[in-house]
Amino acid sequence: MPSFDRMGIRILICDDQALVRAGFKLILDAEDDLEVIAEAGDGDEALELVDTEKPDVVLMDVRMPKMSGIEATGRITADTGEEGPKVLILTTFDLDEYVYEALRAGASGFLLKDVPAEQLVAGIRVVAEGEALLAPSITKRLIEDFTRAAAPVESQPAALDALTARELEVFKLLARGMSNAEIAQSLVVGDTTVKTHVARILMKLDLRDRVQAVVLAYESGIVQPGAA
Repeated sequence: MPSFDRMGIRILICDDQALVRAGFKLILDAEDDLEVIAEAGDGDEALELVDTEKPDVVLMDVRMPKMSGIEATGRITADTGEEGPKVLILTTFDLDEYVYEALRAGASGFLLKDVPAEQLVAGIRVVAEGEALLAPSITKRLIEDFTRAAAPVESQPAALDALTARELEVFKLLARGMSNAEIAQSLVVGDTTVKTHVARILMKLDLRDRVQAVVLAYESGIVQPGAA
């Protein structure tokens, strides 16, 4: 997991509105550990800047000309893998129909564009450290909305067989958007133990981060929409 204690978090802002980019830059550059190193007006430009500037986090708008934020996110995560930047989706609506596809494409989470400055800053730090930015309430609403009409799952991915009973238990709790601390409290174990389980789950299932784990859990039927 990367550490940004000395070098700070390098950020690329991708949005087709110059005023939006300027507003985010003003907020982020005021923080000692954050630095906006580049701005892009569309997905094509974002891809070029990811390659040349090597940001740690990309703030990605969904609707843009030339190439959408969804396609750009998929291209970035496919080209750079785990060593590449984390993508944080910016959207106008918390249940934007395109957000789910962006998460499937490899985004590490999403924020509303009108989020308070302190939450934007905190969100960037969260995804930069490899965590998912997906609150439990948002997870439930988002997944339910896009799986309600889905066809029944006929079989689970074979990779799930590699999980131990405890890892499967952690996987189910993770899929509901619970943090490591919340999972630890639920299972009455230490935070470090949960962190180890989560890392092994992601490795065994070949997942980029916790968001992809959430999507896989619902798509494979491990967790049912609306389940307590």
